[in-house]
Amino acid sequence: MRPTDMLKMKAAEDWILATRHPFTAALADGTLKSDLMRGYLQQDYLFIDQFVRLLATTIAHAPTLADSVPAAQFLGVITGPENTYFLRSFEALDIQPEADPAPETVNFQNLMEEARLSGRYEIMLAVLVVAEWVYLEWATPFADRIDDLPFWFGEWIALHCGEGFEGVVDYLRGQLDTVWDGLEPHEQAMVEEYFCEAVKRERAFFEGAWAGFPVAS
Repeated sequence: MRPTDMLKMKAAEDWILATRHPFTAALADGTLKSDLMRGYLQQDYLFIDQFVRLLATTIAHAPTLADSVPAAQFLGVITGPENTYFLRSFEALDIQPEADPAPETVNFQNLMEEARLSGRYEIMLAVLVVAEWVYLEWATPFADRIDDLPFWFGEWIALHCGEGFEGVVDYLRGQLDTVWDGLEPHEQAMVEEYFCEAVKRERAFFEGAWAGFPVAS
């Protein structure tokens, strides 16, 4: 069994609730209320700054140039097409990008910052794997609905499924799988702790979005 599969099993309860959430189901069938999507997008956009910093630091800690290239290419997607998606959605939904972070947002921002400041490649990877793998798993079953939805729903699904994004997740998992066996038991325990905590905080974020984040005008 791949180490990342083992880690996923350790977080099974939160994983299932994060990847099969009523929020994403409603988003994918187009019935999600506009204010719920507005609040979600404003909060999710607040992750980009910390995410870019975490991903860039992970690139700097990659063992070789070959190990860093896929992450560097993914960084271009986050700061390019994904950032553009947010800006187009804010305009279409008549909201501003700025919003005060909700507690669930702050919690995940803090976890990304902790991982980045740890200086540990495996810990940074643990948080990144969760952040992207959770999205791949919830979005993939809905790939056939992309063209039938308003773009702020459909393109959000499209950004998180398909061959390209699958490759990103497999790369991140592969990096973590590769370093796992070289870790001491206490280091593996720390990776497991960060992985499971990241899944828990992803679940909490979706639950906050489903309850409704305040929409900043």
